[in-house]
Amino acid sequence: MKKIIPCLDIMSGMVVKGVNFVGIKEVGDPLEFAKKYCEDGADELTALDITATLEGRKTTLEIISRIKKVINIPLAVGGGIRNLADIEDVLTAGADKVGINTAAVKDKSLIKEAAYKFGSEKIILAVDTKRQASGRYTVYINAGIDDTGIDLIDWVKEAEQLGAGELLPTSIDTDGMTGGYDIDLYNLICGAVKIPVTASGGCGKLEDFREVFNKTNVSAALAASVFHFGKFTIKNVKNYLEWA
Repeated sequence: MKKIIPCLDIMSGMVVKGVNFVGIKEVGDPLEFAKKYCEDGADELTALDITATLEGRKTTLEIISRIKKVINIPLAVGGGIRNLADIEDVLTAGADKVGINTAAVKDKSLIKEAAYKFGSEKIILAVDTKRQASGRYTVYINAGIDDTGIDLIDWVKEAEQLGAGELLPTSIDTDGMTGGYDIDLYNLICGAVKIPVTASGGCGKLEDFREVFNKTNVSAALAASVFHFGKFTIKNVKNYLEWA
């Protein structure tokens, strides 16, 4: 079954949203959004502490614990994860899965060690990417600011071999643009790996969910703005997909 996953980008304790990773605006309380999305039929919830890495601090554990208390669906958490201790802290606080991004690029052994210690099913490789003029996609770190020059497809293949259980690739080009998911990107990734892939970045209308599920092999679609601003609900999406 294809999953619908709302995402809470969190900064200074509040849910925020931007466009192409910039122009960040506050949109509401994470507990209220989490409870609402759970009641509305979300299959999972993702919470990302978007400034933790840049600020050199850990994810705010208190917020994770509070969110987990108001939902009964799996919770994936990312942001500021630097080592095995951070992963353990986040899991202990209530996360079911942990997304690692910048730290994994800087030290790929973190993926292997985390998968061994906690199980692959708990380790998500989150990766921010942009399409370059050459047409290839490269990996960005530090909240999408720094281009590593690393080829995206090479990186996701390696991460799978190291033990990552899922992939959460976000297209910086389409993030917040509401023009649809980057279909070319997800076909490239799904053709390169066997682990589950979640599409992220660009959803703006109900048809975008149908397109990404029909034209690629992603197992889930993540969205934020369309849910935060009430364009439609998760129930709307599921009803649409059932009859589309």
